[in-house]
Amino acid sequence: MIKKNYTFSVSCIGVAVFLLIASTAWANRSSTAIEMPTTVAKGTESTIRITISHNGNNWFHYTQWCKVTANGKEIARWDYNWNHLPESGVFTKEIKFKVDEATKISAEASCNVHGSEAPTEKTIQVSE
Repeated sequence: MIKKNYTFSVSCIGVAVFLLIASTAWANRSSTAIEMPTTVAKGTESTIRITISHNGNNWFHYTQWCKVTANGKEIARWDYNWNHLPESGVFTKEIKFKVDEATKISAEASCNVHGSEAPTEKTIQVSE
């Protein structure tokens, strides 16, 4: 009886380790995509959507943070941890930003294990 329980326990641990390793094997660096207008009137509040992508989110391997900058100044940031994971492997965040001049928007996200793809950048031009 003890030998059967021991074998069952070892088998369960083996399966758990396999699943953890397998999910990491399909993992990648966190990346972002930006959706926003290319031209707006001066003083317009624009909606900027950031889509964050990362394969293999789980309690020990996940997108740790995402940040958005406008002309180098941070305007939004989301932080995650093992106890507060992103809602899914691909998710979207939305921010509002008042545009008064041509503005370079940059978005970057980072996996706690593999790091980040290069930041994504787009520019909003201002029409008079």
